[in-house]
Amino acid sequence: MAKGLRMRSTACRNRFSMKSIFAAPSSHLPRPATLALVLALTLGSGGAWSQGSPDAPALGASPETLIDHARQSNPGFAAARAEALAAQERVTPAGALPDPTFEVELMDATNTMNGRSASLLPGQVGETRYRITQPLPGWGKRELAVKAATAQATQADAMRDTSWAELAAKIETLWLRYYAADREHALTREGLTLLQSLEQLSLARYELGLLPQQAVLRMQREITAQRLALVEVEQRRKGLAAGLNGLLGRAHDAPLAPPDNPAPLPERLEATVLFEAAASANPEVNAAGSGIDVASAERERTYRNRLPDFAVGVRNNRPYEGKASWDVMFEVMIPLQQSSRRAREREAEYMLLAAEARREDARARTSGELGSAWSMYVQGRETLRLLQHTLLPQAQATRDASQAALASGKVDFDSVIEAERQLIDIRTRQLQTELETRLALTEIRKLTGEFK
Repeated sequence: MAKGLRMRSTACRNRFSMKSIFAAPSSHLPRPATLALVLALTLGSGGAWSQGSPDAPALGASPETLIDHARQSNPGFAAARAEALAAQERVTPAGALPDPTFEVELMDATNTMNGRSASLLPGQVGETRYRITQPLPGWGKRELAVKAATAQATQADAMRDTSWAELAAKIETLWLRYYAADREHALTREGLTLLQSLEQLSLARYELGLLPQQAVLRMQREITAQRLALVEVEQRRKGLAAGLNGLLGRAHDAPLAPPDNPAPLPERLEATVLFEAAASANPEVNAAGSGIDVASAERERTYRNRLPDFAVGVRNNRPYEGKASWDVMFEVMIPLQQSSRRAREREAEYMLLAAEARREDARARTSGELGSAWSMYVQGRETLRLLQHTLLPQAQATRDASQAALASGKVDFDSVIEAERQLIDIRTRQLQTELETRLALTEIRKLTGEFK
């Protein structure tokens, strides 16, 4: 009898454990039509979720997608692009002739000579004169104006390219930090999961009297510290995402896709090739070189101003009582203000010297920055090689050995925690070294003009 009661009690417990928390009474089971409606809504919402906005799944997965998006949406680059287009539109009017002038002159408007009342109407005064005058710049001045405007347009294009290189490099830099924060978040969560599993083991052994309370408390302190690190990394990742959205002209909380793994680092970079590329394709150096062309063209224009400008015109004279006549005029500007002209010529010479010095300064700074970035990249590659192939395998082997020794009772929990902490530190250092190496590569790409 007791055996039968135990069997019925076990069966009841099994039936109770098999019931789901989502189970409904039979009287409240959904009808077929209601079930079909719920299924349709579920599938529809799933389809809408999977479609989303066209760029949401891919935007943020790689720096290339962000850079392509910023080319059209970044306000700063839009301003630089508009300024370059405006400079190109100045070339055509620079070589155009000045607009002619038209004059109406009323001679003897009081009609004193005719004895009539005063008048301001053409033809009702003593004599009306109509004159059209066309200013003519001196020889070669129009061509030099076109040359100067063309040089300024080229300089504006170079400044636009410089602005774009800075923006693209900044986006890639922020994305790399966003990528590193995402990977650090994953490493921190992995370490927290492992520490939590060790906590369960330590509690089990503490209940059996095989572990002192201090070891359990230390384990819990490590878990709390790991949770704090997880919160810090998460906030840093959100801040970097907001910075990227700001560069893209989006809302600060616009969603970004999780970053994919970037392309493998180049095994080797030739310093000679890099310095040659920086000397010929660096945007800042090219902009400074365009400044020399602008200063040279302005100097030529300033010296050409020693020659006078001219004007030609025709005039029609119409007396109140008399025959109309025509006059032809020729005007020439007399260059008497020599002191002001000499000052402007000296100014043009100094501006050319400043432009040349500015280009040399850009070359020197580019060379120094490139040398520093290249050295950092080489050092980072070597450090990564040692971490990946030597230090990290050793730390993993130490961690595995300490866990195996803990299972057999040969070491205590402090040794396991210390081995796990060393492994986490080495992985974090590896990630930080990879970030610094990739940032150096981004700087090299910017200095050598690869962002176009």
